[in-house]
Amino acid sequence: MNARFELLVFDWDGTLMDSTGMIARSIQRAFADVGLPVPDDREARYVIGYGLTEAMSHLAPQASEVQIRAVVDAYRQHFLAKDQELQLYQGVETGLARLQQAGYRMAVATGKSRAGLDRVLRATGLGAFFEVTRTADEAFSKPHPAMLEYILDFTAVSPTRTLMIGDTTHDLQLAINAGTASVGLSYGAHAADELQALAPLAMFDDFPALVDWILTDA
Repeated sequence: MNARFELLVFDWDGTLMDSTGMIARSIQRAFADVGLPVPDDREARYVIGYGLTEAMSHLAPQASEVQIRAVVDAYRQHFLAKDQELQLYQGVETGLARLQQAGYRMAVATGKSRAGLDRVLRATGLGAFFEVTRTADEAFSKPHPAMLEYILDFTAVSPTRTLMIGDTTHDLQLAINAGTASVGLSYGAHAADELQALAPLAMFDDFPALVDWILTDA
């Protein structure tokens, strides 16, 4: 394979799965349950990609540890009550199959927990596409480079041969911190102009367009 990149690392929520709206609503309901000020949509979407504790602490910096634990527990209850309704973005399964057939190695770096990621990998049947996955409870939260560095060590692929793909500034900053290239997706949690500010190689409005670019232009 003579392509520029060998390893493609995908975020999950807002990149492969259409879940950002559900996550934001679950965050808001959790804050209401605990009696803390409820973040607006933009604030709730901003922390998507962080680990749960880091996300809730960012939204409520004055809250006690007990309150943060309560918000995390309430969030899990709200999200788990609805997560079976979530769907992959259009073209994801077909696109991953095309990339695998073309010889790309693939991985996932996500703010989800290990239990949460394993659950959705089983439910969607996508697990076989990914050589390695790393979650927020196994490493420092994005944008710390540890999650991506682990994947690079596991696969023995150099940063220059690796492309990070995500829908948040946390994903793109993770790539910068780990020394890899990145691509932004405008249909997820963060606005396109926020992603563009971190100078990704390209931006796409849907998953099939991303796959076409990788296969023909990357």
